[in-house]
Amino acid sequence: QVQVVESGGGLVQPGGSLRLSCKVSGFSLDYYPIGWFRQAPGKEREIVSCITNNDLATFYPTAVQGRFTASRDAAKNTVYLQMNSLSPEDTAIYYCATDRRRWYCGNEYEYWGQGTQVTVSS
Repeated sequence: QVQVVESGGGLVQPGGSLRLSCKVSGFSLDYYPIGWFRQAPGKEREIVSCITNNDLATFYPTAVQGRFTASRDAAKNTVYLQMNSLSPEDTAIYYCATDRRRWYCGNEYEYWGQGTQVTVSS
């Protein structure tokens, strides 16, 4: 069975940093896109980043570009989201997702993790 498990969330002060991890089991992550998403209370889910197979292309929305960086460790079948210069507006549950049906980024993903809470507060 395919499993997607996020970790690394927690409480951080404004201006601080966190690195989230997403470990995938059940298939090789090398050939498929990885999306990071977040959802704050009362708000719609929004994309944070996406990387294509073998990191050939990346995407970041304006809200996080320059602060967030996604990367992939193929040997560990794990992707990371490095988050710097965090602000209270970044507080949300963060999810990672992947899809075996394509190599490129998209709006629909086949597998989702359970999410990890990130809270930015003094």
